[in-house]
Amino acid sequence: MGRKTTSRRASSNRDCGPRGGSGGVTPVPNRGTGKTGRPSRSYQAWAICGLLLLMVGVVFGQTLRCELVNYDDDKYVYANPQVLRGLSVEGTVWAFTNRAVYWGPFTWLSLMLDRQLYGPNAGGYHLSNVLLHAATAVVLFLVLLRMTGRAWASALAVMLFAVHPLRVESVAWVTERKDVLSGLLFALTLAAYLGFVRHPFSLLRYLAVMVLFALGLMAKASLVTLPALLLLLDYWPLERFSGGACQNDPRSRCNERAAGNNANSAEIAQRQFSFSWRPLIEKLPLLALVAGSCAATVWSQREALGSTEQFVWSWRIGNALMNYVRYLGQFFYPVGLAAVYPRPAPHLPWAGVFVASLVLVAVTAGAFVMRRRCPYLLVGWLWYLGMLLPMIGLVQFGAQTMADRFTYLPQIGLCIALAWAVADGCLASSLRRWAGGLMAALVLLVLMGAAWRQTSFWHDSVSLWTHTLACTSENWLAHYDLAIALADRGRQDEAMVHYQKTLDIAPRHGNAHNNLAIIHAARGQYPEAIAHYREALNDNPKSAEFHNNIAFALASQGRIAEAEAHYREAVKLDPRCAMAQNKYGIILADRGRFAEAIAHFRQALEAQPGYTEPRYYLAWLLATCPVASLRNGPEAVEHARWLDQLCPVKQPTVLDCLAVACAEEGRFAEAIAATRQALDLAVRQNNRPLAGVLRARIALYETGKPFHLQSPPSHAPAK
Repeated sequence: MGRKTTSRRASSNRDCGPRGGSGGVTPVPNRGTGKTGRPSRSYQAWAICGLLLLMVGVVFGQTLRCELVNYDDDKYVYANPQVLRGLSVEGTVWAFTNRAVYWGPFTWLSLMLDRQLYGPNAGGYHLSNVLLHAATAVVLFLVLLRMTGRAWASALAVMLFAVHPLRVESVAWVTERKDVLSGLLFALTLAAYLGFVRHPFSLLRYLAVMVLFALGLMAKASLVTLPALLLLLDYWPLERFSGGACQNDPRSRCNERAAGNNANSAEIAQRQFSFSWRPLIEKLPLLALVAGSCAATVWSQREALGSTEQFVWSWRIGNALMNYVRYLGQFFYPVGLAAVYPRPAPHLPWAGVFVASLVLVAVTAGAFVMRRRCPYLLVGWLWYLGMLLPMIGLVQFGAQTMADRFTYLPQIGLCIALAWAVADGCLASSLRRWAGGLMAALVLLVLMGAAWRQTSFWHDSVSLWTHTLACTSENWLAHYDLAIALADRGRQDEAMVHYQKTLDIAPRHGNAHNNLAIIHAARGQYPEAIAHYREALNDNPKSAEFHNNIAFALASQGRIAEAEAHYREAVKLDPRCAMAQNKYGIILADRGRFAEAIAHFRQALEAQPGYTEPRYYLAWLLATCPVASLRNGPEAVEHARWLDQLCPVKQPTVLDCLAVACAEEGRFAEAIAATRQALDLAVRQNNRPLAGVLRARIALYETGKPFHLQSPPSHAPAK
């Protein structure tokens, strides 16, 4: 009878494994055949993989119809010249040496590859994110299955991870390619590490771990905590810190536990108190990669690092403790998720910090107390705490201290702890197993529905920021980005409202002042525009764009001297500001400073070769300048012909420019022909003043004389 009872227990627990939780893969007799259960387990694993792919596709497939949003997607994709070129040698070098945006060369190369494959199609970038996330889920499931042998516990853990609403930001936002790419490399590193553990003397397998980990760090530096995580896995489920001949094979240790009553209890007790240093020593080369990644990150993102003076350590620590608990709350109640959460006030509620500290201490103590009976609780909890550490806010990168994307890999630990707790709780009876299965299915369906809805908000910038404002308060960044999105769609009045709300929350927001001023200037409201431009300059006096914009508004009001001073400052701050170079050149030419004007027109064209206005004025001055040494007829003809060929329809001003250039070269027949064509267009456009000027030009050319003038005319070709 004793044997029959043991046989039933083994059969009923073949998914859940031993109650202690190590759970290696143990062949179980297949009822009715006498053969091992490996084939059915293989089919079961493939079925779970297929189910994972289906679940990810249902939730995130809608992103293929989503647009790129105005939240860093411009810097990473649609306005990044290196990415827009696709894969190239120059782009590859830039990916490894770039310090302006983000150091993650493998992420950049993946975006360049997307551009190569999909062109400007936003759906292609989203497809890559979805595929990477799905692959991460599948590989992670297979790794957990191989480590523990518990198929449905592994499946539940990965399903909770894959379709949780907190995953939406990482998958639906193309800029977060770094998350899903590093996630796949993280899972592959775990798989390679498991292979090494089972063959501990294989240098090739260890090199595979090193290479995959290095690539993961080059996708996102937050993987620096992975060596510590591997030590957690060495503790459970791999149990490598215990001594004994089978410490490197989790299947052997599981078999030993499964036969617990027949094993020598004294020998087992002796092994539990033994310790192996090998797992620690194996991590040293990985720590060298961590050091290199940290150095590269600090080197490339020094400007993004928040100063200690601005974010004192007491604030950072208190905020980090509260964030740990906030993320924990979002894991169990994922409601009100937003793309951006406002930074907490400078003075934290210390009562809240104290409560958060108590929660963290209590959970940690409880997991430690239960470590022998339920080691997965301690491992899952420390996985969460440790992997979240680089993003918890102790080191300040950028403007945010909290974001959904920060939980992408850390919360896998919570998923494992919860899934194993549910699986162990279902061991007592078949009724519990049915109830637990139904409850798990219901929870997953609810999470899928919530994640699907959360994903829909990422369809475009307007819907994203509208939802963010509905979920948060005093969120100046959401107001600002919504204003930009509305302005891009021509909804200027609504944009002005949100720019003003941005300024109500952040009065010194220079870009909001600048963008609001641009709308006022476009409506001819120059006094209001100038006032906002001055506020923008108060916030950032070193902005060439702000100086250029206020100069344009001042010039439109006839305040040329003030405009000249700002244009001069703009080109000093940024010599590649083509508009400032061009406008400053026009002012200089009007004042008879032709040599300087010509130099600024050339600089404008060097910065922006397709800019038509400086090319027009340069051609005009090279043909008509009263200083003979500055005239250059052949170059003037070249610029004028370029303009004439570029124009989709003939323009009289461009034809006039071509004519004066030809006349300067002595080609009067061509000059007369071009001027007659320009005159015909001017007459048809009923432009009598220009028609009179052109008739005088024809008369001059007929006498064999070129046209020279003190300054260029006030009319320029349409842009």
